[in-house]
Amino acid sequence: MPRMIVEVMLKQEIHDPQGEAIASACHRLGFGQVRGVRQGKRFEVELDGPADEAAVTAITQLARELLSNPVIEDFTLHADGT
Repeated sequence: MPRMIVEVMLKQEIHDPQGEAIASACHRLGFGQVRGVRQGKRFEVELDGPADEAAVTAITQLARELLSNPVIEDFTLHADGT
C-alpha cells in the first residue's frame, strides 16, 4: 500500500522549549556531544491508489491545512520507500 510521509517541524525562528528540555536531559544522562534538539511530528499517510502527482498535491494540501500550522511550522513530504 503506498504511503506518504509528512514531517512537521517548528520554523527555525520559533522557540522550541520541548527540544530544549530534551537537550538538557541528554546532557544530564551523559550525552554531552548533543548540541541541540528540535522536536517535531511525523505522519504516515496511507493512500488508496498510487503516490502520483495528484496524490502529492492532495497530501500537500492536507499537510498545509490540517497537519501543520503554517504560521509557526514547516513541513516536508516524501513517498515512503518501503
